[in-house]
Amino acid sequence: MRINGHNVLAIILAAAVMYGIGAAIYTGLSEQWMALSGVTEETFAGQEWRMALSPIMPLLLAFGLSLAIKWRGAAGWMGGMGVGFWMALCFVFASRLYMFVYSVEQPGLLGIDAAHIFAINLVGGAIIGAWK
Repeated sequence: MRINGHNVLAIILAAAVMYGIGAAIYTGLSEQWMALSGVTEETFAGQEWRMALSPIMPLLLAFGLSLAIKWRGAAGWMGGMGVGFWMALCFVFASRLYMFVYSVEQPGLLGIDAAHIFAINLVGGAIIGAWK
């Protein structure tokens, strides 16, 4: 199914896989992430509602990847992955870097988040690029 030239099923699949990658990374590294970020179960208490927003992020990223892949005319999974790399570097990672530069967070936190950012954009771009 296509809407304005975008494959909706590819976007949904990419978003689901991107969400799964994030869940795997942050579940596997939850103790390290919490220690580096200073978040504890007590400080997060009452904020659990925020987790309901988490599916929005990969959906927006997957749609943005689809737009960029279409505009770029990128073909195949390698073309999509290339677009995903540049989107991750120039937009998502660059935005994330602001938080690191202008705060006192630990470098390891940036490393975990950067691994997540690049993994989901590369895989999401590959899925969307491959599924024409």
